[in-house]
Amino acid sequence: MIKGGKGGSKTAHSGLEFEKRVDLRKVFEKLNGYEVKDNDLYFNGDLVAHFYKKHGLYSGLLENNNINWEKILSKKLLPDETIHILKSNKLFIIEMKFQNVEGSVDEKLQTCDFKKKQYSKLVEKMDIEIEYVYILSDWFKNNKYKDTRDYIESVGCHFFFRKLSLNFLGLPEPIS
Repeated sequence: MIKGGKGGSKTAHSGLEFEKRVDLRKVFEKLNGYEVKDNDLYFNGDLVAHFYKKHGLYSGLLENNNINWEKILSKKLLPDETIHILKSNKLFIIEMKFQNVEGSVDEKLQTCDFKKKQYSKLVEKMDIEIEYVYILSDWFKNNKYKDTRDYIESVGCHFFFRKLSLNFLGLPEPIS
């Protein structure tokens, strides 16, 4: 595995494969031992995580914990995907950035520190730790993104190329 948990298809362990923007639930449904029911993730029949997508973070996790986001943030953030791992009490904010030409995504990658802090404020009363993660297309392996990749790491955020390690999420490997 490459330093910092990155490496995409070069990693030796199994993981979640992304070729384009996709519903995280559908990726887990393909793994042996995992089962998705509504917004819940089970492994071998045991509940291991909850999914929240876009507005679902607010109508699910926050509303169920009596948290009014409007009293905390001035503007609602809408994550591509989130997964709340119950064992570690970590909420992974997962943003998928797939492109093959330069564009506005270039600057969006530089907002992870701000967004991670905003999400942390939202869940502070629940004592949930936030991990902010980008799933990137191979386009971002280009050396012109080295400074951006270095920045992402320097502020405690993460990125992976097309593959997200189950180990990184703290979830068990699928059954063979």
